[in-house]
This record gives sequence, structure tokens and C-alpha cells, in this order.
Amino acid sequence: MTTTIAARSAQERMELARAASRRVALLDDAAKTALLDGIASAIERDSSEIVAANAVDLERGRTDGISTGLLDRLTLDAGRVQALADAVRAVATLPDPVGRVLDERTLPNGLHLQKVSVPFGVVGSIYEARPNVTVDIAALALRSGNAVVLRGGTAALHTNQALVTTMRSALADAGVDPEAIQTVDDFGRDGARALMQARGLVDVLVPRGSAALIETVVTESSVPVIETGAGVVHIVLDSTAPTERAREIVVNAKAQRPSVCNAVETVLVLADAADRLVPAVAAGLIDAGVTIHGDEAVRALVPSAVPATDADWATEHMSLDLSMRVVDDLDAALEHIRTYSTQHTESIITDDTARAERFLAEVDAAVVMANASTRFTDGGEFGFGAEVGISTQKLHARGPMGLPELTSTKWLARGDGQIRP
Repeated sequence: MTTTIAARSAQERMELARAASRRVALLDDAAKTALLDGIASAIERDSSEIVAANAVDLERGRTDGISTGLLDRLTLDAGRVQALADAVRAVATLPDPVGRVLDERTLPNGLHLQKVSVPFGVVGSIYEARPNVTVDIAALALRSGNAVVLRGGTAALHTNQALVTTMRSALADAGVDPEAIQTVDDFGRDGARALMQARGLVDVLVPRGSAALIETVVTESSVPVIETGAGVVHIVLDSTAPTERAREIVVNAKAQRPSVCNAVETVLVLADAADRLVPAVAAGLIDAGVTIHGDEAVRALVPSAVPATDADWATEHMSLDLSMRVVDDLDAALEHIRTYSTQHTESIITDDTARAERFLAEVDAAVVMANASTRFTDGGEFGFGAEVGISTQKLHARGPMGLPELTSTKWLARGDGQIRP
């Protein structure tokens, strides 16, 4: 592998990314498609080196005692590396988001206006123990005509270095400036601070990780931030919820991959169905290895449940732990969600169409579901190829972010001598 990053300052690297972004922005659809195909092939070629680098990070993580959830997110084996390459190829096949005509009009004086989509320029991302983000964000940034600056955290230092080196070599092989992909990982926290303060060099910053990391980036950045929130995700089991459907959806939403932000953390069961639903759903969860943190009503039906604390309702467990509570009615469930939701994903299981529609209308979250697992809140599942993150804010982007969310707009005005009277 070639094209490693020289030991320049974080400031210099971002300046180089800025210069490279102007050239990447001019690549046409075919060139960007070929570039991403080259990156996917390079990742496949270097799979053994990437897995070996990841093993170093995993060993250090175990020694440092990082959580099981973070270790899972950090882990790359040959299958997961192949999945990274597949995701890049999926992004390559998506429609080019640049140059879309979003609005068009001709003024009475003949001046023709077009509003078109354009790249941001330089996209930054700060994240932790998520090597897939290194590849996903780089691929999405390049497909949308942007350069990228990455801060992937100490836990994945060697893995991210290997991935960045591989991707930069693919850029060079394609005749594209490799400075379009930068990392400030080797500067540690100083690199993160430089990235957060790089207003004028970095156009937008997307944090991904714990609530504490996201809050730090939001409060300390001078660069505009798209906030991706923690996932205190709820599923409401309505009194009409079919038992088997409720069990299957809750178990999938919790146990299929518990360390991710779209995994369910709290289940709310309406009181008039608690005797039927709580034991059945709890049995499925326990069989999957889940520890249930229950209120009094739940513990009366599930003897193995541990007592839930007030803190549990606001906790993103990111593990095989789940909070469960019996509530009086749908109003009480909605009030609980309003109190504890991080506005990521909320779902209801019900056979009552009116209640489903009420839930969809009243719940304020990036994604609101009826009769589906919360694990579907994902850019890949939504057909985006990969995702930048899941935005829980309301400006510019909300929900899973794909290619269009990495573009801005500009107005083009074409005239033939018009002057304003």
C-alpha cells in the first residue's frame, strides 16, 4: 500500500483537503463511479492488512477494558471488510446527487434562474471505534463531490490508518488527488479540536458516537455541525399487538445487533395487555440473552427481571440490556417518549389502524414506525448504499443521511443584459 499521509500539521492537512475539494467537485458522474469502484477493489486487495491492523486495535481495546458494544463496532474480519467494499460499490451505483435542478423559473424580465445541488466542499467527521464510518463517509463524500477529513478515535487508530492508506492509494491510481481524504487521528484530541475549529476550511462536521462525544462536538465547534443523536429508542406494545409479532419485532430490535443506535432500549407495554404480552416478549428476550430492567409491574410477571432505576429510562444501553415498563394507556406511552426520547427512532406494534396513525402523527422523532423493527433506521436499509449518520436535528437533514444530504445549493442566473430598475 502507498500514499501514506506525511507528518504535516492538522491545519496543513485541512488546507490540502480544501484545495483537493475544488478538483473533486469537478469530477463527472463516470469519473466518480470509477473512483469508488477502484476504492472497493483496493479494500478487497488489502483485506489481510486491514484485518491485521484491526487485530492490534482489538487487543489494545481488550487491555484497556472498552465495552463489549464498542468492541463489536470496532471488529473487522474478512466478512466485514468485504461488506465495506460492497457498500462502496453500492454507493458508486447511486445517482449522482450533484447538478440536480431543484427549482427553475424565468423572471418577467427574461432572467433565467436555476437552483442546483452542489457539493459542500470539505466534510469532516468525528467518531469513535467505528472503522466502517471511515469508509462509508469517505465514499459518500467523494460520490457527492466532496473531500473529507476524518477523526476516528484512538480505539481504531491502526485500523483507520490502514483504511485511509488503502483509499488514498486508490485515489492516486485513478489520477485523483489523494489529499481529498485526510485523517487527523495521529494528533489525538488536538486533531479533534483543530477539526472542530476549522471554520473556513471544513464546511460541515458530522459527529457519530456516544451522547458525550456528540455533545462535545456540538458545543465546542465553530464549524457548522449536523447533529447525530444517541438512540434511546422505544417500542410501544399496544393492547391490540399480536403476541408473536410483538415478540419477534422486539427481539430483533434488541438482540440482532445491540451495540448500534437503532437498537431498541425501552419497551412500553399498555396495561390492559401486560399479562399477555410481557411474559411472552420477555421469554423471547431472555432466550436471546437479554437482561430485562423492569418496573414493579414487569417484575411481577418476569421474576428474573432486575429492578429498573430512573436512570434506565434515559439510558442507551448498547448491550444486551433492555428497560421495560407497563404504562396505563397510549397517552402515558406518548408522555414517556416525550420525556426520554432522543428523537432517533420510535415504533408501535398494533393492529389498530387509528392508533398507529395517531402514533405516526404525534411522535416527534427522525423516524417513526408502525409494526416494524427499529433496526430498519439505517441508510443502507433505506436504499442509500451507506449513511453519513442519522441526524436527529431539524435543520438541513433529519433521519438517515445519504448522498443528497452532503450537498448544498446555489442559484444560477443566466441573462442577456438585464439591469434592475
